[in-house]
Amino acid sequence: MSSVERVVLGVGLLLVLSGLVHLGVFAVDGGPWYGPVSWRKPVTFGVSFGATLIAVTWVTSYLRVSPRLRALLLAVFAVDCGVEVGGITLQAWRRVPSHLDMETPFDTAVSMTLAVGGGVLVVLLTAFALASFRQRPTGPAGMDLAVRSGFAILLVGLASGAAMIARGVVLTRTGHQEAAYHSTAPLKPLHGVSLHAVLVLPVLAWLLSRTSWSEPVRRRIVTAAIGCYMVAVVGAGVWAVFTY
Repeated sequence: MSSVERVVLGVGLLLVLSGLVHLGVFAVDGGPWYGPVSWRKPVTFGVSFGATLIAVTWVTSYLRVSPRLRALLLAVFAVDCGVEVGGITLQAWRRVPSHLDMETPFDTAVSMTLAVGGGVLVVLLTAFALASFRQRPTGPAGMDLAVRSGFAILLVGLASGAAMIARGVVLTRTGHQEAAYHSTAPLKPLHGVSLHAVLVLPVLAWLLSRTSWSEPVRRRIVTAAIGCYMVAVVGAGVWAVFTY
């Protein structure tokens, strides 16, 4: 493991820890769990970004890309994840919304930073996704399918996140601030389910590699799991369409 990988994994663990710490803060301080101002955001974003950063660091070890390019992309990804979670956590402590908040110049700067950071995430993760399809990933039986499917589904999550931000910004700019905060709700299930396929599916392939089952059997199980995950994603997408 390279020094960059160790640092990036350390950042991922710190982000997860930050989320868990804020779960304790919520238990002590209370307040609403849902809504634009709640402790839920530093909890869920800390754990989610940390887990995704750790997962991507591990999963990209199966990609056929140059070590130097991978290290650079992972380093930028880690910084971006830290900025995203940091901004969200800062606003939670200030008791103001982290996204789509244009009430003051400072809040606008934070919201725009988070939006730009989201764009950087899209570029980086798309680069990794393209690399997974350009050359077949290495690893045990079914890992290539798991990695490619995980990244493909992850792109759906990124697209839904971008759609939430875009719609929210439009509503905010046209004077519908409160509506902007609630406009993201229909897409949240699709966003949440899609983001973690890049962790769940490769972990399944790795766990299966620890069994005595034959490679064809393991590959069929991974394929079935991908199908089940796709059903969940489609279901969340249909729900979003009918509630948007």
